[in-house]
Amino acid sequence: MVIVSPDGRNLHSRANTVLAVPLSTTLTINPSHIVLERGETGLRETCEAQGENITVVPKVAFIPARTALRTLSASTVRQIASAVVRGMGVLPEELR
Repeated sequence: MVIVSPDGRNLHSRANTVLAVPLSTTLTINPSHIVLERGETGLRETCEAQGENITVVPKVAFIPARTALRTLSASTVRQIASAVVRGMGVLPEELR
């Protein structure tokens, strides 16, 4: 999963949840999915972020990472944000 909530929320001691976009290694052609190449996420294979499935995850569900967490590029994060908007049924040109 890709955590998409801002660090202010992620690190705040009174925030119990984070926003996350799930990843899947089953690749499909979907305008609300963003393909992430192997190694970009730490997974061994290519996957896709499924923007229409954005969800809230309790912080207590996470276990400490065994390896360093990855940070996606700003460009990739913008693509995922656009996928979330498309998953809501809003076309990017409608946001202008």
